Formats: sequence, structure tokens, C-alpha cells
Amino acid sequence: MGLNFIEIIRSVILGIVEGITEWLPISSTGHMILVNAFMNNYDTFTSSDLYLYVIQLGAILAVVTLYFKKLNPFSSSKTNQEKSDTWQMWFKVIIACLPAAIIGLLLDNIMNKFENPWVVSAMLIIYGIAFIIIESRNKTAVINDMKSMTYKTALYIGMFQVLSIIPGTSRSGATILGAIILGCSRGVAAEFSFFLAIPVMFGVSLLKIVKYGLSMPFNDIFVLIIGMVVAYVVSMMAIEFLVSYVRKHDFKAFGWYRIILGALVIAYFLIMF
Repeated sequence: MGLNFIEIIRSVILGIVEGITEWLPISSTGHMILVNAFMNNYDTFTSSDLYLYVIQLGAILAVVTLYFKKLNPFSSSKTNQEKSDTWQMWFKVIIACLPAAIIGLLLDNIMNKFENPWVVSAMLIIYGIAFIIIESRNKTAVINDMKSMTYKTALYIGMFQVLSIIPGTSRSGATILGAIILGCSRGVAAEFSFFLAIPVMFGVSLLKIVKYGLSMPFNDIFVLIIGMVVAYVVSMMAIEFLVSYVRKHDFKAFGWYRIILGALVIAYFLIMF
């Protein structure tokens, strides 16, 4: 059977959506579910649970590329102290991953029941309101670099990440909100969210591949690779945009975006169905 051109086009579109939304606090999985719904893309590989999660590996590789030196504890250009700081940062990331890893495994078989436009829209609106309220009350940050973040704070941020199990919440949104509440600067909150995504998404993707994808046909593998490459390229730009944005702005604009999008989607489905 030849390659499905329509599936390739869908994969390119979803790769663009994934690359933009994975790092912004607006829910990548939620956006891909909505885009699939608008494209009437059901019961195809690009609408499958496997595709929607494994495509995120492309976005993860963008973080590894952009922050390779900072993430690498073996870098010959680092002093012993810098290497030690890098290892401590990784330990904080691993500790923060534990809550989502444990609860995610326990709930893996039931979470697909929440993958629908109604749940996504509700979560977009709820967390959009949360962003606006929390940013309105945000005080001067007390954690302005990764070294001053304690292991206890890292664990608490990881607990916020558990909220993102529900589609439409946004993994980056939940962790950034949690980090800000716990006293992190916006820059530290965004960067820790980037690093936290690496083991989480590798783990989730591996779980999905083992569960569904060990016997994937070549056509599906090709379509998935297309989506991952697009997500990688777009993610590079999205990450640099967000890092630049948070130096001068707060996250309220993302909150309003979430609220408006959620309301529009609810209105659309009420009218159309």
C-alpha cells in the first residue's frame, strides 16, 4: 500500500501545531485534539493516541539541541562546580517527574476518555482564568536561578505537573503556574518546564510505543517522522520566542488566549452538533 498523501499533510499541520503549542502554556495535546476534530480526522493514525504523544519527541529534541551545553554535566568547558550544579539540576528534574510518572502510569488506561473537545475547552478556560488571577497577584520572585530552587520546591512543581494529565490543561502551563506560585521568576519557571519535559515525554512516548507501536507499518512510521521533524523545527522558534517574551511580559496574554479559544470552540460545537 502506497503512502497516504492526506495523512502526510495532516502530519505536517499537526507538527506545526505541536511545535508552537508544546512550549507555550496553551496545551499542545489539547490543540491537536481540536485540530483533528476540525479536520474531521477520526480513526486514522494521525488521530491516534500513539501519534499524538510520540510526535512530542520532535519538540523534545529541540530543547536538547538549544540547551545541550547547559544540560550536559560532562562538558569539558565546565568547571567542577558547574558540573556539580548541572547534576543537581538533573536531580531536581527527576524528583519533579516522580508524581506525574506514578500517577500517569496508574491512570494511563482511562485518560483517553477525556480526549474530546468539551474537556479540552473547559480546561483551556479554567487555566486561562488561573493564569490571569495568579499573574495579577504575582509578587517579586524569590527564586531567580536554578541553583536557588530547593528539592522540595522541585517536588511541588512536579505535583502541579500531574494536573496536565487532563487534556487541555497544558503540561508547561501547569508547571509554569506552579513554579510562579512557589516563588520562581518567569524565566526560571519556563526553563524548568522545558527541562522537566525531557524525561516526562521520553517516558510517555516510550510507554506508548511499547504499548501500541512495536509493529507499526512503514507508512505510519514515515508519517510520524514527518510530524516529528516539523515539530522539531517549529519548536526551535517557539522556545526562543517564549524565552524572549518572558523577559519583558507576564503570562496574562496566554490566559486570555486560552479563554477566547475555549469559548469559541464550545460555541462552534454547540452550533454544529
